[in-house]
Amino acid sequence: MDPLIYVNGKFYKKSEAVVSVFDHGLLYGDGIFETLRSYRGQILFLSRHLDRLLSSAASISLKIDLTPEQIGQILYQTLEQNRLQDAYIRISVTRGKGEIGLDPALCPKPTLIVMAKTFRGHPKELYQNGIHASLVKVRRNASQSIDPSIKSMNFLNNILAMQEAMKSGAREALMLNPEGWVCEGSVSNIFWVQDEVVKTPDIGCGLLAGITREAVIKTANLSGVLVEEGYFPPEDLLMAKEVFVTNTSYEVMPVTLIDQNRVMSGKVGKITRLLLLEYRKKIPEFLAEG
Repeated sequence: MDPLIYVNGKFYKKSEAVVSVFDHGLLYGDGIFETLRSYRGQILFLSRHLDRLLSSAASISLKIDLTPEQIGQILYQTLEQNRLQDAYIRISVTRGKGEIGLDPALCPKPTLIVMAKTFRGHPKELYQNGIHASLVKVRRNASQSIDPSIKSMNFLNNILAMQEAMKSGAREALMLNPEGWVCEGSVSNIFWVQDEVVKTPDIGCGLLAGITREAVIKTANLSGVLVEEGYFPPEDLLMAKEVFVTNTSYEVMPVTLIDQNRVMSGKVGKITRLLLLEYRKKIPEFLAEG
């Protein structure tokens, strides 16, 4: 079945879904996006994703003439049109089509795109054995330049970090901020365990406050696991007993190798296993919250 993609009010076959070469999302990366996941036909953390999408839009003065409820309906329509239950969903909103130039007024109407595909999770082996990550030299964009709370389509910083990581065979890039503190992954938030305490960079480090990050911190607290947010040097990460990363698709993904350094024994730690198990147990509750 040729996937159906939503573009500005209509569904198109994948082979026919196009945007203008004058779209400012293409020309300048001027736009925002959200990545979501559905389980058994229900979209996880839908309201939180839509809140962040509209917050990102407001931050760049991008006017979306749709309510959160209307956008949610489009997301569910995309699932229905493609007969999907367990899926990866992406919504993108660009500044829209306009003449060449940086003035947002050149674009009278934004472009809204929704696409979805089957996704039932990553291979079990990754959760059993952990993934390889790399502590890269590419630094996270300074928050004074680009507000990290904006989930922007301008992703070149993350792409450069991932390219560097892939050269060493790693699956994820771990980035420092301009001041040298541990910040975030190219597509994830970072956690590690020291002295039975889960540690993660503070929002002030310039990271995107991930929705899954928030849910994992909540899950840890409810499980009796202490979480400390702060400003940490990379040495702390390299000396950790356990490391894991989180995002919409990963949920809680163990990291057992950072560059050539094994994380402790190279095995998935007990707190990581606990948080993955408890997070998955809470998915029905998260879905019920909307």
